[in-house]
Amino acid sequence: MVKLVPAEPRGERDPEAPQGAAAAPTEGDATAAGLAARVRWMMLISGLTTLIAIAAVVGVIGYRVYRTGGVGRAPADAVITLPRGARVVGSSVADGRIVVTLDIGGATEIRTFDIKTLKETGRIRFATEP
Repeated sequence: MVKLVPAEPRGERDPEAPQGAAAAPTEGDATAAGLAARVRWMMLISGLTTLIAIAAVVGVIGYRVYRTGGVGRAPADAVITLPRGARVVGSSVADGRIVVTLDIGGATEIRTFDIKTLKETGRIRFATEP
């Protein structure tokens, strides 16, 4: 086995000082302590900012879940009456609305219904000029 040589001390040490006595603080120690305090302060600010951001996201998600939970559900069965002789030409869904295009005796009409409550929200009639 190879004999290991004892390492030399790295810091300045007063040989006449009693064993275990603290060395006098140097200018480098004060600078390092100031830097460590600044780093701790920045970490605290960063951590608080992160906690506020997470709380905001959870709050928005909770608000949206609470606001939409069970309000205005569509009825299971709905019957929408049309005028006599009306014919459904087309239908589509757009922006929370159901849009139904009707042909009523040669005139075109568009009716819109709320998708949650199935109540009529609007009506557009098209007619030809005489």
